[in-house]
Amino acid sequence: MISVFDYGAGNLQSVQNTLGAIGAKYELVRDAASIERAHKIILPGVGHFGQMMRALDQLGVREALIERIRVGIPFLGICLGLQALFTASEEAPEERGLGIYPGTVKRFQGDVRIPHMGWNTLQPVVPDTRLLRGVAQQPYVYFANSYYCPLIAETSATCDYTKSFTAIVERYNVCGVQFHPEKSGAVGIQIVRNFIENVC
Repeated sequence: MISVFDYGAGNLQSVQNTLGAIGAKYELVRDAASIERAHKIILPGVGHFGQMMRALDQLGVREALIERIRVGIPFLGICLGLQALFTASEEAPEERGLGIYPGTVKRFQGDVRIPHMGWNTLQPVVPDTRLLRGVAQQPYVYFANSYYCPLIAETSATCDYTKSFTAIVERYNVCGVQFHPEKSGAVGIQIVRNFIENVC
């Protein structure tokens, strides 16, 4: 069973539609006890970093999420759910991220449209990215982000928008994507399927 965490502002219906298209069994959860029972966890996120982290703390699930990640439960963070894995964000410097990955999420700068909105290509940087198995080289996926995650050792695919930034991270059981697979058509469905089937 996949536990999809509902903190009150995620894009849940689209994620549920994608899981339904795959035929995956899932449940929406909102408390630490449910997280502690989870076999796989998906954390979708939209909106403001500070709002999300405060919601996780108010619901009392921060430590449960960190503990389940550390004991090896497969985890997928989507968009803001990826950013939550980092130490901090310029969007809300007073709030702590989950600290699974090092670094600070930063805002795009320059004479470009912000947010980075629409379709863009992924550039794999490792030869066997589990989330991209069965997906064409340099696939197009759908982004909607004003802030970006830094490049780190666990970055497995990047995207370019004013600079190269992390689009996918993978380390053992922990994965995250900056784009929205639930809005990325057949490619997105395959990426979610790969998480379910290839990350354990």
